Amino acid sequence: MTPETDSAASTTATTRRAIITGASSGIGAATVRLLRQHGWDVVGVARRADRLQALAAETGADVFVADVTVQDEVDALRDYLRTLGPIHALVNNAGGALGLDSVESSDADDWIRMFDVNVVGVKRVTSALLPLLRAGVVPGASADILTVTSIAGHIAYEGGGGYVAAKHALASMVGVLRLELAGEPIRVTEIAPGMVHTDEFSLVRFAGDQAKADAVYDDVPNPLYAEDIAAAIVHMLELPFYVNLDLVTIKPVAQAAPHKVIRGELRPR
Repeated sequence: MTPETDSAASTTATTRRAIITGASSGIGAATVRLLRQHGWDVVGVARRADRLQALAAETGADVFVADVTVQDEVDALRDYLRTLGPIHALVNNAGGALGLDSVESSDADDWIRMFDVNVVGVKRVTSALLPLLRAGVVPGASADILTVTSIAGHIAYEGGGGYVAAKHALASMVGVLRLELAGEPIRVTEIAPGMVHTDEFSLVRFAGDQAKADAVYDDVPNPLYAEDIAAAIVHMLELPFYVNLDLVTIKPVAQAAPHKVIRGELRPR
């Protein structure tokens, strides 16, 4: 970025408002923190009121309690945002994985839950907030719909089952949305993280089994952290309005693919 565009981006950011779903922990919370540090107005959205209240006290962000899988709560979010004024960026971050069983043995109810939060929830929020994003566009600027998917949405792996299927569906939905919004000043972008060591992702996947969750990251040199993904998200949002990073894939150096992770020291051969 040139000094001129960097300065312009910083000035614009002070007047922009972003909505972050899944904001109570992990990547969502880290993104709220970093956007606030960059001068954005932010509304963090999640189900857990206590986590959101703590985040609001820490960062000065606005918060709203809502479950993206419940249409009435998404509608209430939309109505609340109308009272705040224009919105300029939506970060669809809410999602998650359940289980690591085979397609044959996995629980169909887990698949339904994963599709509801990872795919249908993103559709609900995007549909509800698109009119507000359009209303916030001014000449020489664009609105943003940035969706957090996963490398699981692009590369299948054994045991991924419903999560791989859901994230593939989500990545495809993002591609369709980009085509449908072509001609409007709305950037549709996707970030697909690989291994990110957060407090809850693997813990939720393994139904609270801390030992199994910890084993995912055992002896992996420098897995990514939520703050790494947040830095990439903020960079994507603050690029000049005419730059669209359709897809950013981000993995630790130790991870070549979902199914190939190096454990132990990395060193030249």
